[in-house]
Amino acid sequence: MCRVLRVQRSGFYAWLKQPVSNRGREDLRLLGLIRSFYAESGGLYGSPRIHKDLREFGERCGENRVARLMRQDNLRAQRGYKRPRHKAGPAAVVAPNRVQQAFSIDRPNRVWVSDITYIRTYEGWLYLAVVIDLFSRHVVGWSMKPTLAREIVLDALLMAIWRRRHP
Repeated sequence: MCRVLRVQRSGFYAWLKQPVSNRGREDLRLLGLIRSFYAESGGLYGSPRIHKDLREFGERCGENRVARLMRQDNLRAQRGYKRPRHKAGPAAVVAPNRVQQAFSIDRPNRVWVSDITYIRTYEGWLYLAVVIDLFSRHVVGWSMKPTLAREIVLDALLMAIWRRRHP
């Protein structure tokens, strides 16, 4: 069998006595620690953070070794959410600037301004539209939806009209 496999007999018998090398045994011990730190993180940490945890624990190993062991054991970091990207479509109609940077208003319900922003949550992105009265600087209407659609602004405006009972 050694002749067919082109292996020296002494090497074959040495392998029979000790089939796993010292490096392999050390990798198995290190993999146990990696699995425990990975489980403690809830499956969120990747090799850089696991490596940092191992260093704090007192283990001396390289980040590439941790990455290799995690890759061999199919331990992967959970990725975060991606930022919402610009959706291509027809160009929006730009409304005329009626405020002209004159933000000091003399009475309520004279000038309302609106804005849209997005908020990252555990379940994904939420879009928030608000309507602010420039006289009191209070939010008079708002709407939140999981998709960026025209209704989010209309709902915020309707809420402002209903709350201020503006004709």
